[in-house]
Amino acid sequence: MGPEALSSFSPTVLAVVVVYLAANLVIGMWPSKQASASAAGFVAGDRGLGLVLMYFITGATIFSAFSFLGAPGWAYSRGAAVFYIFAYGVLGFVPFYFLGPRAARLGRIHGFVTQAEMVAHRFQMPALAGAMALVSTLALVPYLALQIKGAGIVLSAITGGGVSVALGGAIVYAVVLAYVLKSGVLGVGWTNVFQGVCMILLAWGLGLYLPHALYGGVEPMFRRIASERPELLVLPGLDKDGASWTWGMFASSVLVSTIGFSCWPQLFMKAFSAKDDRTLRRTVVLYPTFQLFQIPILLIGFAGVLFASAPSTPDQILPHMLLRMELPELAIGLFCAGALAAGMSTGDAISHAAASILVRDGWVTAFRKRLSPTGERAAIRAMLVVVMVGSYVLAVFHERTLVDLLLYAYGPITQFAPVLVATLYSRRATGQGVLAGLLTGVAVNVWLDLDPAAKPWPLHAGVYGLAANLAALMVVSALTRPRPDTREADLLWIPTGQPLSQ
Repeated sequence: MGPEALSSFSPTVLAVVVVYLAANLVIGMWPSKQASASAAGFVAGDRGLGLVLMYFITGATIFSAFSFLGAPGWAYSRGAAVFYIFAYGVLGFVPFYFLGPRAARLGRIHGFVTQAEMVAHRFQMPALAGAMALVSTLALVPYLALQIKGAGIVLSAITGGGVSVALGGAIVYAVVLAYVLKSGVLGVGWTNVFQGVCMILLAWGLGLYLPHALYGGVEPMFRRIASERPELLVLPGLDKDGASWTWGMFASSVLVSTIGFSCWPQLFMKAFSAKDDRTLRRTVVLYPTFQLFQIPILLIGFAGVLFASAPSTPDQILPHMLLRMELPELAIGLFCAGALAAGMSTGDAISHAAASILVRDGWVTAFRKRLSPTGERAAIRAMLVVVMVGSYVLAVFHERTLVDLLLYAYGPITQFAPVLVATLYSRRATGQGVLAGLLTGVAVNVWLDLDPAAKPWPLHAGVYGLAANLAALMVVSALTRPRPDTREADLLWIPTGQPLSQ
């Protein structure tokens, strides 16, 4: 079913959205001269990102269209099941406190800008970079497609259906493509600051206003839900069919998301962008404060539980309520800007990361094709267009809900965790073992996600993939010998604060 639209065209709402898009374009274009013309400048900002940029890049990047649309949809339809987001959100960045600074020091010495480059160099196995690039792309491109589709839904709604979902997504992501092409990671960073502030302010405004307008406050809202829909307030919540979600699925979803959180390529790559280790660790410590943004988002979803009418899909509960309440057009326009901010802040980082990975890890590392620094930057820009167009085409046909897609994507991404730990901390792991573990883990995860009935217990498919991954890594590493040219002295057991030697 298509998105629900405003009953009539509103110039005021459209004007707010146009101003928002124009502001993003200006902010995203502005830092284009601040980085070098090399691939390191385009991908890693010449390793000079400070605390403010790192905080908003990590925060705004991970909170996407699923936050403004998917998370309220889960609170509305599945109740307490949505609290899994808080659990993994607070814990998920903890591994990065240890992995990030070590990877950053390696990056400054060896010139790494992606995690797969680091892994392939450690084991002197280019095929590892190619495998990681493939897994990253298969997880990132569908996720980007949903950001594009979400943007199209918003623009179509505010024009009364005058702009189709396809055209709306193209308009919004033409802006994203323009500033990412021009400014690379710095354009992503500064627009993420602007988008993050917009998301936080608008989320809290809506999260407090809707319960008050519909119920008289947050406490009366939950009292009514407890009286009329008590099953929504009891952990672990409901599954997609309305039955009780199992504790096994709840706990394993938290576990997989926590382990995989730091492994997302668009996040891990920021280890190579920070100006120093202190900035990375302070970002990790401050990151959980971004979870405060999630509180009003969930209040919005719960506010819709007893709403007079139901949306066509749970993901549309927020626009469904707003377009049926007597709100000022300016308020609706600001909501639309906030929803676009959520999608754009993730979409720009994903598209930038996917293009960088395909060129650096696929073309340069796996296939050993040498490019000049400026030639590599040009190749990444060209691949950025390919990624965006491919994701746009996929967006027209994609049907899975945002949170379901996120849970699916975390399964393959979690398989990077043993790879990264083995790369940075293990003397005995071999390239053959790491590659075998990665391929086995991803295969098991995808198989059980497509055929849930094959699971011996009702757990997230990523848990089984992770177990198979670790088993294959250890067995194959035990049966093979590390290559003598893996340069362990350079890549392992680096004392904190000490530079690496060549």
